[in-house]
Amino acid sequence: MDFYEIRGGRLDVIAEESEHHDLSRASTAMEPYNVTSDRGRTFQKFSVNTNESLHFEPCEDIPPSPTGAEDGNDEDDVFMEGGPESETDTIRNRLQGKVAEMESFAGHLEEIFLTVEENFGRQEQHLEQHYNDVLQTLSQRYDERAAGLEEEKKGKLEALYNQLLACGRAMDASKELIETAQEIYRSQDKRLFLKTVMPTIKRIEEFAKGEQDLTLTTRLDFNTPLADLSDVKTMMDSINVVPAPSAPVINPQMPNSATQTSLRVCWSLFSDDTVEYYELYYRPVLEDTPAVSTSAVQESKVKVKETHCTVTDLLPNAQYELWVTATNTTGISPASEKALYMTVPSPPVIKQRECTSCTEAALIRWESGNTNPVDSYTVELSEMGTDGTQSNITESIVAVPTCQCLIQLQSGRRYLISVRAVNIGGPSDRSEVMTVSTTGTFFYLLEDTAHPCLSISEDGFTMFYGDEELPISAMALEDNTFARCVAVLGDLIQVRGRHYWEIEVDDGTEFRIGVAYEDTERNSYLGANNTSWCMRHILTPTRHKYEFLHNGCSPDLRITVNPVRLGVALDYERGTLSFFNVDLEQHLHTFQCHFRNYVQPCFSLDNPGALTLHNGIEAPEYAFI
Repeated sequence: MDFYEIRGGRLDVIAEESEHHDLSRASTAMEPYNVTSDRGRTFQKFSVNTNESLHFEPCEDIPPSPTGAEDGNDEDDVFMEGGPESETDTIRNRLQGKVAEMESFAGHLEEIFLTVEENFGRQEQHLEQHYNDVLQTLSQRYDERAAGLEEEKKGKLEALYNQLLACGRAMDASKELIETAQEIYRSQDKRLFLKTVMPTIKRIEEFAKGEQDLTLTTRLDFNTPLADLSDVKTMMDSINVVPAPSAPVINPQMPNSATQTSLRVCWSLFSDDTVEYYELYYRPVLEDTPAVSTSAVQESKVKVKETHCTVTDLLPNAQYELWVTATNTTGISPASEKALYMTVPSPPVIKQRECTSCTEAALIRWESGNTNPVDSYTVELSEMGTDGTQSNITESIVAVPTCQCLIQLQSGRRYLISVRAVNIGGPSDRSEVMTVSTTGTFFYLLEDTAHPCLSISEDGFTMFYGDEELPISAMALEDNTFARCVAVLGDLIQVRGRHYWEIEVDDGTEFRIGVAYEDTERNSYLGANNTSWCMRHILTPTRHKYEFLHNGCSPDLRITVNPVRLGVALDYERGTLSFFNVDLEQHLHTFQCHFRNYVQPCFSLDNPGALTLHNGIEAPEYAFI
């Protein structure tokens, strides 16, 4: 089908307005073309295939994708909102939708055409078989009747022949008596006359006494009884009676054959049976319902004439048991084997409090939101422009097996990220879109690691240590929580690169701030072991004391100006952990260390107070000099 055979005058007008587009014809597909700005930069190409949806693919000389594109001028963007290209895209997508609808309708007509052809062929074969059976029966009846007539003719001829012989004998005897009587009458010898006349008279009297049957012993016409053609009549009547169909065969579920609330089911009939209509039965398969008691679940049915059906008003991400029967004027076929189909999953739910990012990547976590397992997930992302508009280019990361994905991104950009769940029925709708910025490192505090005396704010960035001390017996300690040090870890993304965050402190709070391995000892203080590095603030009667602890050791340093906002710079490549007084842009101390594993930010309060985390900010120039 030529995509452009269906375009109207409006598309022609748009084509004249869009000087940047070269639209070529093709018999079954639209040839790819490039969208070019006034400066000659090729942005993207698309293709429309009669059996597929609209696909966007990067051209060979396309600018980098959302995860690899360099910053460009806004005036270079040919997809400015309200421009002719945007209107062309809208009309093009609308036409593509019309083409998809017509292709679907054409496919539906083709299936009906094939069904009519199959039914006609079966009916023709059925009629020919009945015709041959009737001819064979009539031929048998003819042979039987011809044989009967032959026997009847033979009997009639034999009877007539015997009667003819009897007449001949009677005529011979009569002739002989007449001749004898004449001889006696003519005799001149009186004595011989008297001697022979009496016996002759007796013979004549006896002959006269005998009655000769002069009627025909057989009828000249033949007996024509009515032929018993009841079986022929039955066969003639059965021409319009077809046998009940055999059991259909329901097909396994095809990929992308479902939505959240509907299923497209297909089946086949591998016989010459004629079918008037089909009945498709279906019912949900509940997890808490044993297989033997599925009959208790209410079943529904749909009546159709084709060998396919779309079942609607279903539950998302649910398994359904389906079977089908075929019916004609004679009866109903046995049910097909039961098949299991699944509707498309519900959209996943992104767990924003568990998503982290840095200047190079983002770790997105989500929960399925579905009771039945899904096959995989697809993460979609597109870049946001400086004016807040979304890019027309969307990248997809497919076949993600778990509920998290680490995505490589470009620094200093903003992205819109969503997730789809995928099963054999197809992909779900998009999840709620999450905005990710790669300006700086962004993470939340891990509440499951917090000491029971610590409280975490609702936004996940501030920790509080109250005045009231809890007895140890009242503390709900878990394996992952700090038991001795009133501390909490941060959920830093596990990417080896540069990370920077800031902490707001006050003079009256004793704290420990730094990094630690995820498996650092929970019964130890931060900085007192070889798995943590921290800056410690201690209040003494005379001054504020600061220590930079690792494995219980600290260099002899003195800080004259108490920092109110501390900056922490972690550089995996150089193996450094640095601390800064943000207000003064003053370097305080740097740990030189080789991190064997990924580390996590750690925060501890040694007396009642609060610490506030500030992240997702761009690292200052002095942080990684």
